[in-house]
Amino acid sequence: MHDSDIETLQLDLDRLGQWAVENAMQMNPGRSKAVSFTRARVNDPLNYVYGDQRIPEAKSCKYLGIILRSDLSWADQVNTVQEA
Repeated sequence: MHDSDIETLQLDLDRLGQWAVENAMQMNPGRSKAVSFTRARVNDPLNYVYGDQRIPEAKSCKYLGIILRSDLSWADQVNTVQEA
């Protein structure tokens, strides 16, 4: 991920936070995860913040019932479906 991409995403998070304040909306960054989807080796941690809370980094996340892994592997999803 390029530095400009990281800065752009953080700016978007800052704008979202400002919008939430202006519209009396509450967001819970503790229920969010930062995941970088790539097959490339990434050693730098993701350090995104929302307000004054750091968004935790994860290697996978579940979205609409599908397990998405940062390395783009479907292994976790396949294993979950086979167990069912």
